[in-house]
Amino acid sequence: MKKRTLGKSNIEITELSLGCMSLPTTVNEARPVVEAALDYGINYFDTADLYDKGINEEIVGEILKPHRKDIILATKVGNRWNDGEEGWHWDPSPRHIENGLKASLKRLRTDYIDVYQLHGGTIDDPWDEMIDTFEKLKKEGWIREYGISSIRPNVFTSFLQQSNAISNMMQYNILDRRAEEWFNLISETRASIVTRGSIAKGLLTNDWPNRVSNYMGYSKEEVVEVLNKLQSAYGDLHALALAFNLRNSMIASTVIGARTKEQFTLNVKAYEKAQSITDFSLVHNITKQEKYTDHR
Repeated sequence: MKKRTLGKSNIEITELSLGCMSLPTTVNEARPVVEAALDYGINYFDTADLYDKGINEEIVGEILKPHRKDIILATKVGNRWNDGEEGWHWDPSPRHIENGLKASLKRLRTDYIDVYQLHGGTIDDPWDEMIDTFEKLKKEGWIREYGISSIRPNVFTSFLQQSNAISNMMQYNILDRRAEEWFNLISETRASIVTRGSIAKGLLTNDWPNRVSNYMGYSKEEVVEVLNKLQSAYGDLHALALAFNLRNSMIASTVIGARTKEQFTLNVKAYEKAQSITDFSLVHNITKQEKYTDHR
């Protein structure tokens, strides 16, 4: 498993990483997936305090505790569950960031986080105070580095330009190329991208005929047309999806979830096949390069 350096840090993460949001909600069910990732050599595990109201962090922490020194652990903060009711609200206050970190550390059974990410953001957030808080936590050793998870250009550009953040986690795949407009700017801040949504909810796998639907700016009919052409030309859509994302050196890793060991194994096989794909001219020619219309 190849590794890439995450932004301007000295942290190296595997090109394929495990997004933990999709894991089952019991340790016994989740363990085979996480241990399969470890066995394959994956070292980057991404979770968030929001997932399953913290249960996801607890599960990840329990399974990864014996391997802590060998892995890179990323989690997120900013979304706060409403007390006694469903739903959550956005709270980027320094107090919540610090308290959220303490709670995450406890659930994850660790005394530091490798990459602590702001889980969203708005242009009205107290940016100076937030960045100062992340820097303070880094200086005190509670976090090694920090980043953001956002697809709002007016949010992630400000955060990356004004801070020492090393990464932005954002949706990017063959059928959603909106992020490409911002690659150069992100690169100029010496941050990396880690991608989510890389297989488009299964549309960019070989099971796509069973998952066809509208997606982003594509109608169902357009999805069928595009994917038929790509399948015919490349043979393996799953492998193509991973190769397409990893073709760009500023993308440090593609984060993909799995609910079962079997699903994880399919991702691994696709990653292995992706190594031989180098020509993406057809992808560029037949897919849309749309742009973000909001939050600019």
